[in-house]
Amino acid sequence: MTRWGILSTANINQKLLAGARNSDEVAMVAVASRERARAEAYARENGLERAYGAYDELLGDPDLDAIYISLPNSMHIEWATRALEAGKHVLCEKPLSRRAAEIEALFDVADRAGRLCMEAFMWRHNPQTKRLAALVADGAIGELRLVRATFTFLLADTGDVRLNSELDGGGLMDVGCYCVSAVRLLAGEPRVVTAQQVSAPSGVDQRFVATLSGDAEVLAAIDAALDLPDRSELEAIGSEGSIRVSDPWHCRTPGLDIRRGERDERIATPPVDSYQLQLENFGAAIEGRGEPLLGRADALGQARVIEALHRAAESGQAVEVS
Repeated sequence: MTRWGILSTANINQKLLAGARNSDEVAMVAVASRERARAEAYARENGLERAYGAYDELLGDPDLDAIYISLPNSMHIEWATRALEAGKHVLCEKPLSRRAAEIEALFDVADRAGRLCMEAFMWRHNPQTKRLAALVADGAIGELRLVRATFTFLLADTGDVRLNSELDGGGLMDVGCYCVSAVRLLAGEPRVVTAQQVSAPSGVDQRFVATLSGDAEVLAAIDAALDLPDRSELEAIGSEGSIRVSDPWHCRTPGLDIRRGERDERIATPPVDSYQLQLENFGAAIEGRGEPLLGRADALGQARVIEALHRAAESGQAVEVS
């Protein structure tokens, strides 16, 4: 059983903690905040054994195998690096970084420390996602030609960290990264991207649309926003049909809808907690019982595309992914 510490008291922790409670392979042990009283209250409320009033104190706990980092985006690389150097394995909330050079440096640290690092794209672990990828790869809709991915919601709190430019906020970083992950999973690495955005008063993108294309001549379109109603959708369209997923990211109501000509088919997938699967995959890798689903190559691919998309939105020009 892997023993975990949580770096921060962010709201996203509740989803991970719920997944951990369902598992016999995971023990959530400790939490750290910059305020000891907050950490102690959080530990009591969530049944954690230990609370620390500084992040470095948590990293110094010799009983912890792994650290989950749910800090704001701009703090991911710094504290993932510190955790790895402290001898801990690291599961860090997406996106790890918007800068590919930082990703390379981080995984170099992991290699030197002999520790694992994984970006926390929980949706990739769900059976629904794996079934979708397998159907597309096996030619269930013929030759893949187009991917559409959408993730939007209304963020009413103007003081939310996701609207803070100094913390690497914005719609692309918060929800658009899921769309990028989907395009890369289904269509391979994009080669050229275009993008446009509408900015919030803080300067971050609150609405972002983009096109992505790769060497296989598969086109993709994504839209992500913090100022639109809740919308989540993923569609793969091929020469002989299409597959639509109405709940691709949270996978709360899993299932795939395939259309071939006039024939529709619903493929059910089991309702499994993606956070639990993510924790168990990483824990098994830590214990030498498997490999992490996502590693350096995927994290680097994500950062390269996000970096290019930001450049494209800023310049108004098509940008090559490098």
